[in-house]
Amino acid sequence: MTDRQRGGLVVLTIVQMVLAVAAWVDLARRDPREINGSKGRWAAVIAINFIGPVVYFTRGRRAAL
Repeated sequence: MTDRQRGGLVVLTIVQMVLAVAAWVDLARRDPREINGSKGRWAAVIAINFIGPVVYFTRGRRAAL
């Protein structure tokens, strides 16, 4: 692996971790009534690479009233 590839991998890993942590923190702070489905299911979905946090932020949270 070249230095450039390694650097790109590090950046993508950091982005993935930041997204996941932000989604888990948001999930933990929300009332269960503000979540579409169960918190346990969404916690597991968030663990799925980049897709999980993006799906949580777009589909997991109920719209503000």
